[in-house]
Amino acid sequence: MIPVLNWNEFQTDPQAFVTRLGKACRETGFFLLSDHGVPQNLIEGTFAAGDALFSLPKAEKAAFSIYNNPHNRGWTGEGSENLDDSSDQVDRKEAFNVGLDLAADDPRVLAGEPFRGVNVWPDLPGFRETVLDYYDRALALGVDLHRAIALDLGLEEHYFTPHFSAPLSTLRMLTYPPGTGAAGEIGAGAHTDYGSITLLMTDGEGGLQVQPRGQDWADVPHVPGAFVVNIADCLMRWTNDIYVSTPHRVLPPKRQRRSLAFFMDPNPDSVIRALPGTGEAKYPPVTGADYLRHRLDATYAPEPAE
Repeated sequence: MIPVLNWNEFQTDPQAFVTRLGKACRETGFFLLSDHGVPQNLIEGTFAAGDALFSLPKAEKAAFSIYNNPHNRGWTGEGSENLDDSSDQVDRKEAFNVGLDLAADDPRVLAGEPFRGVNVWPDLPGFRETVLDYYDRALALGVDLHRAIALDLGLEEHYFTPHFSAPLSTLRMLTYPPGTGAAGEIGAGAHTDYGSITLLMTDGEGGLQVQPRGQDWADVPHVPGAFVVNIADCLMRWTNDIYVSTPHRVLPPKRQRRSLAFFMDPNPDSVIRALPGTGEAKYPPVTGADYLRHRLDATYAPEPAE
């Protein structure tokens, strides 16, 4: 149901790769991507950085809480989010968000542009360097994947590239505690992602499920070292519903579960409107920043009381 694509094929037989990608994006909205070029030792190092972060005392993590940051950066604890807006069940997970790394004196930061803030960093050796290396490589891969997406949609190969020159993309490091068996418990509630595509790296612990339109929930298979890639709502809007953004969730895992989610959001001033040749627009135009703000405002629960 969820195909495995090999990124090397985009170099050796691009048409075959584009055809397979297009089929996955139209049908399930999910695929696995192997041989993507992000080094395994960097992946393992980024997981280790997350382990070090999440093992800090709560008081230390709270110092860089996302509730104190208007730019979607920093730490969130268990109970901070409710991804399933049809339920009042909050998610059992912790997360840490990193965005495009900007200096404090960057003109966009000084001007207070939406989501243009500085990252916040724990005082952990090598954390910042490792995480930013992973961020940069995931971003480069995501931009390249949009070349294949453009070709599938009959566009010029680099059509999307200018929209990711200084994007709102976020790397989210996640940890889920083992389930307790309580009724209604959820790791991450059913939702669709907000941006263009998501590149998800998991540690192999189960729990991620997908629900293709009109079908039951199904487990997402694990292929060691492969990214789980899914279409998100912004790209579904861009393609005028040619691509599908598919609901997914994380069940409470049997053991601790860790993942690295890289959300490819476009530049804040990119206008998301129906692409040429996709017919009458089903959605009104919206900027990348406005759309992200709208979705985030609906996600976060009120700040937990001490």
